[in-house]
Amino acid sequence: MKFLPFVLLVAFAGQAQAQDLPLFDAHIHYSHDAVIQVPPEQAAKILREAGVTKALVSSSDDDGTQKLVAAAPEIVVPALRPYRRRGEIGSWMHDPTVIDYVEGRLARFEYKALGEFHAFGDDIETPVLQRMIALAKQHNLLLHAHSDADAVERIFKTWPDARVLWAHSGFDSPGKVRDMLRRHKQLWSDLAFRSDHASGKQVDEQWLAAFEEFPDRFMIGTDTFAPERWYYIKDHADYSRGWLASLPKPLAENIAYKNAEKMLGLLN
Repeated sequence: MKFLPFVLLVAFAGQAQAQDLPLFDAHIHYSHDAVIQVPPEQAAKILREAGVTKALVSSSDDDGTQKLVAAAPEIVVPALRPYRRRGEIGSWMHDPTVIDYVEGRLARFEYKALGEFHAFGDDIETPVLQRMIALAKQHNLLLHAHSDADAVERIFKTWPDARVLWAHSGFDSPGKVRDMLRRHKQLWSDLAFRSDHASGKQVDEQWLAAFEEFPDRFMIGTDTFAPERWYYIKDHADYSRGWLASLPKPLAENIAYKNAEKMLGLLN
């Protein structure tokens, strides 16, 4: 009878644990076209079968989020996106009617975040963005910002006590992300489209250093920006568990779900 080396037994044990690792996906959209292509009950089934136990969900318009809340209330953590339809990404910050929409939804429903919204540089200085930040402060909401570092800095200048989830901060270099996390204690990073090319089994050394320096500030995100991305949720969950398995268990659990739970728990 042949015995596997101890190191392989440990690796296999880690992989088995990773397969069962619950995930909090911090970047999910369920917009009007996704509702048509992937009806709410099917979307809820996809999340459950992927082992996504919680998901921060926003949509254009907000009706998609509310439908998914109804279909999977135990999973969905609702966020309010300021877009009423696709195509407003580059114009919403100059449209004061957006505020009427956001205020109306806030009066009707409960949310944990505003966003994901797109804003870069001095977009933050527009009256619409300034009012959005004021509403986040009034309602104690996280800001989920698809932004460059300049815009993130301006958010904190406007509201020093803001809580910001930096969407796609994986687009930037790990060094830049670490610098921003050092500067702002209430900034978190979602890793949708992380900038390295991990095989699914290992993590780039620079990103690993970032995770180790800030074990409580990173979380996974799929970003279902188009309806067909919904069919990728299970694959992305498997991919995420693959590279998480290469990390020490406490760090893997933090990134998988604990960091997002803590971040949003602060808003209770």
